[in-house]
Amino acid sequence: MTTRPDRGGDPPPRSAAVRSVPEQPTAPAAEDTPAGPDHAGAAATPAARRGDRAQYGVCAFLAVVGGLVIADALRTGHAISTADPIGPKPVPLLLGALLLVVAAIYAVDVARGGRGEPEAGEDVDLTTPVDWRTVLLLIGAFLVNAVLIDRLGWVISGTLLFWGSAFALGNRHHVRNLLIAVALSLVTFYTFAIGLGVSLPAGVLQGIL
Repeated sequence: MTTRPDRGGDPPPRSAAVRSVPEQPTAPAAEDTPAGPDHAGAAATPAARRGDRAQYGVCAFLAVVGGLVIADALRTGHAISTADPIGPKPVPLLLGALLLVVAAIYAVDVARGGRGEPEAGEDVDLTTPVDWRTVLLLIGAFLVNAVLIDRLGWVISGTLLFWGSAFALGNRHHVRNLLIAVALSLVTFYTFAIGLGVSLPAGVLQGIL
């Protein structure tokens, strides 16, 4: 008698049942991809370039101011008195040199990619445009003070300066601001005269103050 093969016999060996699957090449990670010219160009946005120009402008301004301070100090006379044995030159020369050093360090930092941290205040909207009306009114108040201080004196020109600044910044309490401006100009006038020994121009109020 013949026996049939058992259909439910042992399964074939595992090594024969599992076929080897070739490994798929993995794509390189995003950070490992070399940054070509397109990536570098995309990083340098117009806003970043404008920021760099502005920061280089600050460096140039500091360098120019430092050079002017040093040049003005070198033109100063050599008068030395017993009350001031050092003379008038060392301090402005030191300040001018420090300005030049700060300008150089700042320029190097900008060239190496340094960026100022954006303002993160909750009440500051970085998208708000410049209020040129306020800026121009403040400039006008300072110019009026510079023109009138010798003719009218500090008390009057300073009053106009303080009152005009408050008006430019949006304060519309005109009478109260005028009283505060008069008080501030008188306080600063006598503070310089009595406390520091510096006489501010009295102008038309000469002999009254």
